Amino acid sequence: MNPNTTATSTESLFSYMDMGTGFLIGLAIGYTIKKSLKLMLLLIGLGMIGIFVLESNGYMTINEAHVTQTISYVSTTFQDFVLFLKNRLELFQVSKGLSAAAGFIVGIKIG
Repeated sequence: MNPNTTATSTESLFSYMDMGTGFLIGLAIGYTIKKSLKLMLLLIGLGMIGIFVLESNGYMTINEAHVTQTISYVSTTFQDFVLFLKNRLELFQVSKGLSAAAGFIVGIKIG
């Protein structure tokens, strides 16, 4: 038995395990992001309904400049988060990166 054959089969086993790990990480991130976005949108919608009701009854007024500033801040923070995820996924090797992207897409679909 050739010792090089055993090393090759062990290396190929580990490469499949790496692809599985990347897929699971992508799946977890995609699923979590979609669930988090759904929850965040629900809370924002309920908050906006509450604010509109309070405003229409005269209990409060809305400062539109502050709302615009807050939306801009949240948008910038979200863009930074997306860049962080993109940079983190770029650290994977090609096989890991592809499986992580596939896992992310599946996570988004099932989330």
